[in-house]
Amino acid sequence: MVNITKTMQAITLAEAAEDFSLLKQEVATPQRNESELLIRVEYVGLNPIDAKLAKYGFPDWQYPHILGLDAVGTVVDAPAGVIPCIGDQVMWHANIKHQGMLAQYVAVPNFSVSKLPEGLAPEIAAALPCAGMAAIFALDKLQIKEGENLLVDAGGGAVGQFAIQFAKLRGAKVFATAAKNNHAYLKKIGADECFDYHDKNLLKKFKLALGHSQFDAVVDTLGGGNTIRNIELLRFCGRIACLNGLPTVPSSLLFYKAPVISIVSLSGAWLTQSLCAQQKMSFMGDLLMNSVNEGSIKAPDIIPIAFDEVAITQALKQQLKGCIFGKQVVTVSPS
Repeated sequence: MVNITKTMQAITLAEAAEDFSLLKQEVATPQRNESELLIRVEYVGLNPIDAKLAKYGFPDWQYPHILGLDAVGTVVDAPAGVIPCIGDQVMWHANIKHQGMLAQYVAVPNFSVSKLPEGLAPEIAAALPCAGMAAIFALDKLQIKEGENLLVDAGGGAVGQFAIQFAKLRGAKVFATAAKNNHAYLKKIGADECFDYHDKNLLKKFKLALGHSQFDAVVDTLGGGNTIRNIELLRFCGRIACLNGLPTVPSSLLFYKAPVISIVSLSGAWLTQSLCAQQKMSFMGDLLMNSVNEGSIKAPDIIPIAFDEVAITQALKQQLKGCIFGKQVVTVSPS
């Protein structure tokens, strides 16, 4: 039986700001309701969205706010007859509107979590939800088929790495942009061709690689001007999945290319209160963990971060700078 204390340690954000800083403080341990599990948090995966939220905040947040959306932990209290059960180790992607996961205990809806398969390291599982689910969601929206040409923009990021591997499993020919020093690794995990996004002749090299073809689909992870460029690279009626919003696209380009544009948002499952979408995230969690555990998908390398306000502040600011080749994972209370 776990002794659940009335208070707990959490990493909090006093207010969103350009030069944000975090604080470790004692807060009340959450109380679960009838449909929730109380979970002792063990590992929290950090994502670029966590850093952006620390900088810009989110509507209706109450401060101080606890950051963190991806986590792994052990169920310590649950309603009678509910699965997962007390003692089960689970992984999940949390509700962006609520207090986050950088705390010793959290309350999470039971239908949104995925039970860890035997043999999967929990710190690896914590690195999977946001990036892995976003990649699967994007490929599902793009309806990638065998033999199609797919561009994964920023293939060296965690989303890009997952998208490359899952697209390859679906039979696509995968092209990726990334820093040149990451090309060998990306080819090892499935990219057919890689391009240096700093290359001034990038567009010419795309055309040489594609010959008379164009891209059937693009996983657009960066947004902004890259989205415009990526639409220009599509064939007529090609598909693009945008993970970082949609800029103003010239009407002439839309008329010329007639692209099928999709927006990828995991948070929408919570914001629209779609129980079906929340449960689907649980299914995607199962797919991710089983794929990694079986070896068909390789997870990004883990970059360990201490459960410390200074270490996590520095980690999130590094997220804003980009170019992190791996996944930052905070050890809250190791299993």
